[in-house]
Amino acid sequence: MRVSWQSLYEEINNCQKCDLCRQIHNKVPGQGDVHAKLMFIGEGPGADEDMQGLAFVGKAGQLLTKMISAMGMTRDDVYICNVVKCRPPQNRVPDAAEAAACLPYLRQQVALVKPKVIVLLGSTAAKTLIREDFRITRERGMWIEKKGVWFMPTYHPAALLRDESKKRDAWNDLKRVMAKLKELEANENGGSESV
Repeated sequence: MRVSWQSLYEEINNCQKCDLCRQIHNKVPGQGDVHAKLMFIGEGPGADEDMQGLAFVGKAGQLLTKMISAMGMTRDDVYICNVVKCRPPQNRVPDAAEAAACLPYLRQQVALVKPKVIVLLGSTAAKTLIREDFRITRERGMWIEKKGVWFMPTYHPAALLRDESKKRDAWNDLKRVMAKLKELEANENGGSESV
C-alpha cells in the first residue's frame, strides 16, 4: 500500500524509534518538489535545520542552494532531505541504528518522489544507501544504478566549507548529474530514432 505525503510526514513527526527525537526542537522531514527528477540526500539536520524544521538551511545549505543554482535550477525544482530526520547531538554522525530507524521513511520519500537521479551528499548518505564500506573520497563521482534510479555520490557541502580544494571535484560530479538528466530526458522523449 502506497503512503501519502501527509501520512508519511505525520509518521515522521510522531516517530520515537530512536533517542534522537528526545532532544530536538523540530523533526526535519525534507522539502521541495515532490515530483522532482533530482533528489539530494544528506546526513542529518544541524542546529539551524532543527530550529526551522527545514533541510539544508544553515551554512552548508546556503552552499547547496548555490550549487543547485549553478546547475540552472532552484531549490523548488528538486527534493532535499536527509538520512535521519532528527538532529544528532552536537551534529555528530548518526549511528547505524539511528540511520536504520529512519531508513523506511527515506525509502518512502524516494518511492513518492520517483526521482531519476539522486545525489548522495557525503559518506553517511552513501553508506546508508549504497553499502556500509563506501569510501566517499575514493568512490565519489561514480554512477551507481539501483532499480532504475541513478545515484551520484559526492562531497557534502559541509566538507566543501572545510576544504575548498574539494569544490572542483564536487562541481564535476554535478556537471555529470546535469548531463545524466539531459540524457535520461532525451531517452524519455523518444531517443530511439534508429528505426
